[in-house]
Amino acid sequence: MTDFDVVILGAGAAGLMAGIEAGQRGRRVLVVDHARDPGEKIRISGGGRCNFTNVNATHVLGRERFLSQNPRFALSALSRFTPEMFIERVKRRGISYHEKTLGQLFCDGSATQIVNMLIEGLRAAGATIWTGRTIGSVEKTADGFKLLVGDGFVTTVSIVVATGGKSIPKMGATGFAYSLARQFGLDVTDTRPALVPLTFEEGALETLKPLAGVSTDAVVSHGKTRFEEALLFTHRGLSGPAILQISSYWREGDPIVVNLLPKEDALDFFKAARKATPRLHIQTVLGERLPKRLAQLIGETIDLPGMIGDFSDKKLAAAADGVNRWSLKPVGSEGYRTAEVTLGGVDTRGLDAKTMEARTVPGLYFVGEAVDVTGWLGGYNFQWAWASGYVAGQAA
Repeated sequence: MTDFDVVILGAGAAGLMAGIEAGQRGRRVLVVDHARDPGEKIRISGGGRCNFTNVNATHVLGRERFLSQNPRFALSALSRFTPEMFIERVKRRGISYHEKTLGQLFCDGSATQIVNMLIEGLRAAGATIWTGRTIGSVEKTADGFKLLVGDGFVTTVSIVVATGGKSIPKMGATGFAYSLARQFGLDVTDTRPALVPLTFEEGALETLKPLAGVSTDAVVSHGKTRFEEALLFTHRGLSGPAILQISSYWREGDPIVVNLLPKEDALDFFKAARKATPRLHIQTVLGERLPKRLAQLIGETIDLPGMIGDFSDKKLAAAADGVNRWSLKPVGSEGYRTAEVTLGGVDTRGLDAKTMEARTVPGLYFVGEAVDVTGWLGGYNFQWAWASGYVAGQAA
């Protein structure tokens, strides 16, 4: 039997941060992960460069960029550990970084730099880390908890559950956090893949398949929610930042609307082309603004043969609608296999927003992706991991 003050389940972003903070407070900390190497999701993130935060995450608008049944729940942790605080740690470590777009910060070098910073910080705080060990039973005791870790028992005063959600199962993701929450009487909201490519039925896919690999800037909308970023056509359907973002809001049976000329009114563009180049076909006109293969497909979808000079205002308006308001109906997503995060999780009503501790189970904490808080694409989920791990590590 080995005794600790804090056992952290999961050596990802939130778990490593919680371990550093608890260790710096003089707590005897054990971080456990069933994977061979800690921080694997950090290592592969951002194309290997780790989009480690977003400078807008605690801005007034940034606070609306976290989805939850209680969107205000995340505000306490996010205000106590801000992007600037993580950036300061990155700077102290000497890791160079850059802002890519929309407040997204990436390492200039490898994401491994962030992983090494965290692991070395954990060890400097006196914490112990065990990898390649699975968690068996978890029991409440009079003094805290008893856990079966690998083939031995561990006792602890507090447990921080940082095992993430179901996304990317090939990296070992499971629903462990949800099972543990339910074991101790906490509710778990419905979960689904988020920040994930969308798929289409065979008929629509046959039409879209020739566009596989084509990318263009677009505005993608679902109801009143809209994202203006890149759109990518794939062999299975649609991907790219705009689609990954809208996937967190989209539900089966709903259409999405794509504006392929986000900076321009297609009707004005077509009227100008009718005057300047009346002998051109509409596909050729669209080819001035869109990738050629996409222009060809949209031209065929609009289905107005002949030269643009012969089109009435009514026909041009119909054509413009097909460009600025192209309606598509996905049938599903690529699922947890490629989802960057899980939407939903441990119900925040059962957690203290200031500490992440379960209200009805003293000493039990849930952090990061395991909780019903899901950020936008672009560093928001990492900032939630750092912030929730920080506050739990300060309290456990």
